[in-house]
Amino acid sequence: MLRFQTIFLCLLVGLSFSLYNCSKDRKIGKDVIDPNSLLNGVTTDTFELVTYTIEDDSIISSNPSNTVLGSYVDSKFGKMDASFYTQFRLAAANPNFGDVSTIVVDSFVLALKYVGFYGDQSAQNFEVHEMEESIYVDTTYYTFTSKAVKSTNLIPEGKRTISPKPLDRTVIGTDTVDAQLRIHIDTNLAKNLIQAAVDGSGTYASNEAFLEYFKGLYIKANNPNQGIGKGAVLYFNLNDAASKLTIYFRQAGESKRYDYLINSSCADFAHVEIQNNGFPIQSVIQDTTQGLKEFYAQAFKHRAVVKIKHIDLLPKNTMIHRADLLLPVQYQTGNRFKPGGNVSVATKVKLTDKFFTGLGSLGEFSETSKHFKVDARNYAQGVINGDLENFGIVISPRFFVNSAERIVFNGKNTNNKNKPKLILTYTTF
Repeated sequence: MLRFQTIFLCLLVGLSFSLYNCSKDRKIGKDVIDPNSLLNGVTTDTFELVTYTIEDDSIISSNPSNTVLGSYVDSKFGKMDASFYTQFRLAAANPNFGDVSTIVVDSFVLALKYVGFYGDQSAQNFEVHEMEESIYVDTTYYTFTSKAVKSTNLIPEGKRTISPKPLDRTVIGTDTVDAQLRIHIDTNLAKNLIQAAVDGSGTYASNEAFLEYFKGLYIKANNPNQGIGKGAVLYFNLNDAASKLTIYFRQAGESKRYDYLINSSCADFAHVEIQNNGFPIQSVIQDTTQGLKEFYAQAFKHRAVVKIKHIDLLPKNTMIHRADLLLPVQYQTGNRFKPGGNVSVATKVKLTDKFFTGLGSLGEFSETSKHFKVDARNYAQGVINGDLENFGIVISPRFFVNSAERIVFNGKNTNNKNKPKLILTYTTF
């Protein structure tokens, strides 16, 4: 009997110790409990949201998955103008052009494989310039980076205005291929490149030698008279085999071609300018309180911020079941400047942090409801736990460094029917 009482006392003491530890460390309890399994939570949509827009001026644009080219003018954001620099590499060292005196250059074409566009398909004017400064794969370049180029526009007169056809197949001779932008280059440059291959200088002995001789091209749009609502930024895959620089020539009557390649070994980067002086976004940047009416996000520069006031005042023993942040946008079906399908979601761990930290989710756009729905549960729980300071949720176009997307969000003081709100369901324990 004494042995049984001793065992029972030990079990009771052990159970008491376990309960004590569970009640002392609230955070352990929240990590163990599945918030989706808790019932009878409190649901509220009364949290006040503070909304505004911030600028990000240090965007790395080196070697993106796709590059951008072109310009458009938006009534809210102003003009976005995208251009890029790129190297070219040899298909093989020391090509044999034979007797160059028998070569007749028919054309010299820069081909860029389309992967999309943002805007309309109205005509744009383009320029191509030979680079005077080298660029390097292992160097970081930003959207504000510029390199010295030669002043001559290498696109011949009469071929500088092009109507983009990103949705149509491209015909090259008798072949039909995926959509390309094909820019004709001055054939004198082609002749100089051929001559350099046979002059004994070793220019074509290696890619390193060739890149020292021909540093690459700068491709830009030049549309000074673009009207509001006109234009587009075009997207290209430079690493696709179809993106290249080709000399088309005849030698002793035989048609030939020579390709200069753009691939993952080439350095390239985008240069993007956004001129928003005098447009609504400028007033929101200068006075964040203006973001309570409408606020903005735009690829390459502008990020929307949604701060949830007083979320950090919830008790520490709060478990968030759901936190759905609904962000209505101003968009009419069919408008050429459509929001993208997703936005990225981030924050700052500390208010003084320089960089953003992702929150592990994407916001999705609903075509029918005209809003983005963002899962803010990780943010809300992190603030309550004390793991995050209440900086706010940073919303950006998902493809921030390789698209031209822009979004106009309604603020709480909008004149429109739908306003942003947070629907929060939680339990305290």
